[in-house]
Amino acid sequence: MTYFAPEQNCIDRTDFHFKHQKNLYHGKVRDVYDLGEHLLMITTDRISAFDCILPRPIPYKGQVLNLIAAHFLEKVKDIVPVWLQSLPDPNVSLGLKCEPIPIEFVVRGYLAGHAWRCYKKGESLCGLNFAPGLKESQKLDRPILSPTTKAAAGHDMDISYEQLIAQGIISKSLLDEIYAIAFSLFRRGTEMAAERDLILVDTKYEFGLVNGEIVLMDEIHTPDSSRYYIKTGYEERLANSEPQLQLSKEFVREWLMAHGFFGKEEDLMPEMPDSFVHEISERYLLLYEKLTGKKINTESAEVPIDRLRKNLSEFLI
Repeated sequence: MTYFAPEQNCIDRTDFHFKHQKNLYHGKVRDVYDLGEHLLMITTDRISAFDCILPRPIPYKGQVLNLIAAHFLEKVKDIVPVWLQSLPDPNVSLGLKCEPIPIEFVVRGYLAGHAWRCYKKGESLCGLNFAPGLKESQKLDRPILSPTTKAAAGHDMDISYEQLIAQGIISKSLLDEIYAIAFSLFRRGTEMAAERDLILVDTKYEFGLVNGEIVLMDEIHTPDSSRYYIKTGYEERLANSEPQLQLSKEFVREWLMAHGFFGKEEDLMPEMPDSFVHEISERYLLLYEKLTGKKINTESAEVPIDRLRKNLSEFLI
């Protein structure tokens, strides 16, 4: 695989001016252009962990996220309407502008990541308690949903089902409907992962409203929003208390923690060597291939930002 310098081979940030543009929001990973009734969302090659944007972009990461999200959004239209309407570019999604529900709905089927860290400390998660004696990465008796508040900046915060209703963030009837949809989406994602020798460990969903109807927003079942294990050998690794083979962003968090960064204000962000940037990119490309059975062309000499500008020319002023 040939890599160029990230400055040449990555889309780190965009500042386009489109027809009918009303606003531009630079998120942790996506640049979101408000075009009135529609949103044009550019998935950049930025990468975040612990709600912090890391200092270097990752080649092909934006394509992987955008194309995986589109792949899965197409597969769940029978469960819930989705916001996506078209893909003008491998890094771009165009779709409906929704009234966002300010909650991330995290569905967990296994004791891993944040849930495991809470468990080790003896803490509950969103008011949910786990049985004693569980191992890291162990499958739960049934999937759970641990919501978080959706922060515009800084860290998202865990919140319980009861707190969401008590604080008037969402009505009980709407919350119950979204819970049912989220569990259905997780079942579909689990089935599709199993077909590819993967385990969908946990994932997050975001929803909005269009004319009062629930619509699935943002990315789904991507390595940024989900954690995957390799299915083959899972039981053996669990029995031997060995780390699971992951296809997710957790290894990035683990690398940061090993270098003394936990997302706190006083923590110093470590420098990312070329070798680690390339490793992240390769893992994202592998997950795309594992999940979809397709490959992304990494041999093109076209500079991504030039390709992006060309493919979006009809939207430009």
